[in-house]
Amino acid sequence: MSMKPQIPVRTADSDDALSFIRQMGIEYVSLSLKPEELTYDCVMKQKERLAKFGLTVSDALCNELQKNKSIHLNFPDRDDQIRRFNDMLQVLGKAEVPFTSIAWQPNGILRTDHRVGRHTRGGISAYCDQNEIMARPNAEERSYEEQEIWENFQYFLDRVIPVAEETGVRMALHPNDPPLACMAGIPSLIYNTECYRRAFSMAHGSRALGMKLCVGCWLEGGDQFGDLMSDIEEFCREDRVLCVHFRNVDSTLPVFEETLAEDGYADMYAILEQLARCGYDGQLNIDHSFFNPDGKGMSKTSEAYFLGYLKGMLGSLERQLKLEKENGGKKS
Repeated sequence: MSMKPQIPVRTADSDDALSFIRQMGIEYVSLSLKPEELTYDCVMKQKERLAKFGLTVSDALCNELQKNKSIHLNFPDRDDQIRRFNDMLQVLGKAEVPFTSIAWQPNGILRTDHRVGRHTRGGISAYCDQNEIMARPNAEERSYEEQEIWENFQYFLDRVIPVAEETGVRMALHPNDPPLACMAGIPSLIYNTECYRRAFSMAHGSRALGMKLCVGCWLEGGDQFGDLMSDIEEFCREDRVLCVHFRNVDSTLPVFEETLAEDGYADMYAILEQLARCGYDGQLNIDHSFFNPDGKGMSKTSEAYFLGYLKGMLGSLERQLKLEKENGGKKS
């Protein structure tokens, strides 16, 4: 079993912050870059700095390019933004970064509030009420049709897949969060398993397009999103899963709050076991920890707990699978 916990880092993170990551036993990081940092020299400088702390860059992303309204909604500068995305692929390919991220969420992740919830043990977590989200006005000057969004996605794929294939940099597509068909006048691209299948078919079999399998989104949508266990099997078999976001919630939509791994409705150990049995060998990202007491920014203490709990489950699972192997494949 080779699944490894992963944590996001920024170029501005201090030496103390990087040292703390290493002290937690984390080896892999997702590097977040600003637009002005998308140069080969900058990426290599960051890789070398991280290596001094025993950290390896598993992937890199630029938030401005992975959630780009111009690309998603066909604004006048769309072609310029796609060129910038392709320039990033060239840089990452030269720097030997395996994959980057795309999230067809022009207005980002939508939540109702960040607050202490019924299941957060006094911690501040994200809360979502579907009715409140659906009552929001259009986020843009006009509403959009579903076909427009898919046509924009195809336009993007047609121009970036050749570059991704040439550079060897794959793209991990994240679901819309929350997974609702339309929010604030903009139809979602990925809000269930069938959407993923449609997206992959539009890539015409290219391995350049993969996914961030966000467990949290599957759990938020429940049966309306898909069967998580069978979907893990399908997409691992097809080599589509580039990264896993590993997060629990207390219930499915219409209302949910994000919880500790052990406090939500899903059996997170069983999900880890399914990933292992289906041959997943990539990174696991805790996705969202709780917030600081003032509600600003993610709590490093909470993050450390989430990661420690994840590492404990991984250690237990590794021992379980080892015993099974020693017992001739019989489950212990």
